[in-house]
Amino acid sequence: MAKLSAGVLVYRLSEGVVEVLIAHPGGPFWARKDDGAWSIPKGEYTDGEDPWDVAQREFAEELGLAVPPGPRTDLGVLKQPSGKLITAFAVHSDLDVTDTRSNTFLIEWPRGSGTLREFPEIDRVGWFSVARARTKLLKGQLGFLDRLMSQPDLAGLPEGT
Repeated sequence: MAKLSAGVLVYRLSEGVVEVLIAHPGGPFWARKDDGAWSIPKGEYTDGEDPWDVAQREFAEELGLAVPPGPRTDLGVLKQPSGKLITAFAVHSDLDVTDTRSNTFLIEWPRGSGTLREFPEIDRVGWFSVARARTKLLKGQLGFLDRLMSQPDLAGLPEGT
């Protein structure tokens, strides 16, 4: 059975341009990667869990902030190249990310050293125009940007540069 993941894509309007909040994964494997490495804040869950509940939990764990209040838009499910199924929700908010802090994980690093090191799950977050997010996001998540921009209240708004 495919792995399941759920996340929240927070968006805002900045000077008439749609911007999205995305996250860069922490740890040594992602340290030197930028374009094509970012993700919506998300996490795995098991069949039977409510994807919206999971998306809120994972957002809080990865950013140290609650999902902003307000209506949510279901962006549906995208199948990733790995086979994982991601369910995403969009929430409109000009969330202040100044105080973000991620949960951490332990990994043997360097590999084979026997030394466990702690790394943040997310090492930074940022607001990007949708156009810029198209170069930052993992390829398998780009469809969520298309779905966001097709929403009636955003259709026709500029994606920025």
